[in-house]
Amino acid sequence: MPHAHSQAHIDPPRHTVNMTQGSISRLMIGFAMPIFLSQLFQQLYNTADAFIVGRFLGTEALAAVTSSGTLIFLLVSFFTGAAMGGGVVISRYFGADEGENVSRAIHTLIAFGIVSGVVLTVVGVFFTPTMLRWMQTDPEVMPQAVEYFRYYFLGGLALVMYNICRSVMNALGDSRRPLYYLIFSSILNIVLDTVFLALFHWGVWSAAVATVISQAASVVLCMGYLLQKGHVFTVEWGKLRFHRDMLSQIIRYGLPSGIQNSVIALANVIVQSQINTFGKLAMAAYGTHAKIEGFGFLPITSFNMASTTFISQNLGAKQYDRARKGARFSIWAAVLLAECIGVCCYVFAPKLIGLFDQTPGVIELGVKQARTVALFYFLLAFSHSIAAVCRGAGKAFVPMFVMLSIWCVLRITYIALVTYFTDDIGLIYWAYPLTWSISSVIYLIYYLRSDWVHGFDKAMGT
Repeated sequence: MPHAHSQAHIDPPRHTVNMTQGSISRLMIGFAMPIFLSQLFQQLYNTADAFIVGRFLGTEALAAVTSSGTLIFLLVSFFTGAAMGGGVVISRYFGADEGENVSRAIHTLIAFGIVSGVVLTVVGVFFTPTMLRWMQTDPEVMPQAVEYFRYYFLGGLALVMYNICRSVMNALGDSRRPLYYLIFSSILNIVLDTVFLALFHWGVWSAAVATVISQAASVVLCMGYLLQKGHVFTVEWGKLRFHRDMLSQIIRYGLPSGIQNSVIALANVIVQSQINTFGKLAMAAYGTHAKIEGFGFLPITSFNMASTTFISQNLGAKQYDRARKGARFSIWAAVLLAECIGVCCYVFAPKLIGLFDQTPGVIELGVKQARTVALFYFLLAFSHSIAAVCRGAGKAFVPMFVMLSIWCVLRITYIALVTYFTDDIGLIYWAYPLTWSISSVIYLIYYLRSDWVHGFDKAMGT
């Protein structure tokens, strides 16, 4: 039954998309394309830092910026996961045509984002040195790494709030406006990087400042849109509060996603800490490969985000068969795209690594990692695709447990054994294909045998 506060019908504003009717493939591709471009420009934030820092400040500064990128992911992943959970709640009510609940969920999620952003800023600024020491960051790199990340986390509120605003818009089927705002902020970031580093010759801290300014600009644009009057999504400052029922759902669907992201990030931090013991060339190579892989995987991430929104809206509207068809389409599209991307990364690895750093040792190690993992990207895509389906169906605890057991515990155990018996860095790289393979088998069994399409119904007791 609809919530007591629901309204009879939502009159969707321009750019929002109701995904409960129309061609599945056309809707999902049309929704995923702006997300892909948005993700592309968001990657430019940190990649522009890495590229320009490497060119103007050298390998040591590049290692400072790239080697501990997993630290950023660890600290922000929980909050971005919570934002995804909030998006699932909003999508569900939007698909069910319950406008009042959409508004209450949005105001609760934004209030959550403001509090989370302040917490992230405080934790990031004060505990960066401790975490970098824990990660065994090279002493030569440590001063610049602390400098960079402390300035970066001063923008924690902007970082969290952009993800919150994007989740709100994506949940309503609007993937275009986040793209427009990111194009602007990414161009601004590159311009500021160039001015600060190439023209003013400031230190590595200025690259972080450029990123913070750009992220803040994107939040101003997002909030300017959400504050517009007369829409189902309209935000009013006086209505920002934690509605208990909405906060409960956001936590139910967002907490597992946040924990899942944090688990993946924690495992990557541990891998990074092992890589750091091999010196600054290995640090620069590993960080550079992470940037390239991040770009390469954007189409898959985009389909996953489209899949979560599509499934949430359709299950909210109780269109179960349509949700199943959308899940199948997104999984196949992601897997095929991932393998094509993997082949390209395998073949062109030397040129791709060389774009960031021409040091022979960096290129050698970066190519070795790329050619170890790239042909297994289809497994990574499959695991993430099923996880996206589970999130969209209100089954976020499933991917959380899979990632915790396989991508964290098993991966860390494998690395501990490898580093105990040998000092071959190549065996550390194999931690990724191994855990991707095992998680894919588990996800396949769950997808085929579980009743995931009734996740919301069971959770709400209907």
